[in-house]
Amino acid sequence: MVLDEARKNKKDKMKKRFFFRAAILAVLLAAVVFALVSNLNKDNEIYKVGDEAPDFELLQVNENNQLESIQLSDLEGKGVMLNFWATYCKPCEEEMPYMQSLYPEYEDEIEIVAVSLDASDLVIHQFIDKYDLTFPVLHDTKSEVMDLYNVGPIPSTFFISPEGEIVDKVAGALTLEKLEGHFEEILPE
Repeated sequence: MVLDEARKNKKDKMKKRFFFRAAILAVLLAAVVFALVSNLNKDNEIYKVGDEAPDFELLQVNENNQLESIQLSDLEGKGVMLNFWATYCKPCEEEMPYMQSLYPEYEDEIEIVAVSLDASDLVIHQFIDKYDLTFPVLHDTKSEVMDLYNVGPIPSTFFISPEGEIVDKVAGALTLEKLEGHFEEILPE
């Protein structure tokens, strides 16, 4: 009788171990499948060089520019520098004077569109006044355009041809020389 009870206890322990191991294996398998599916879907959402730039419309914040809102498709025929930035981003602050210095020279052929990811208009207005920005500054209040372009680190800049095609994407701050080089790539012919 003691032997039968020992065998039964051993079988019960083996069953419990089997179900525990099976549960762990199922959880690990589900995690691997989730990771694979997420990565596959993520790759499909990224706009790359050569893709058509997705259209959007945002309101203008900069009072120094006469446009009330900007729709990207309305800029077809001009090269576009689409810059995602924020006032709290030091590299963003460093590249803004370069953008402003080039704008008067290129504004007939290239539009600089700076999309702010800040929380409030007040800090954006203070920043615009500090650097006397005259190019369009838009406010992405709900991060919709940021999500549309799958922007990671800021500043991030997309250079878009007059035909609406993404020519280059740069993550990080740009120097004056790099900006001028990218402008040459998107000048209308």
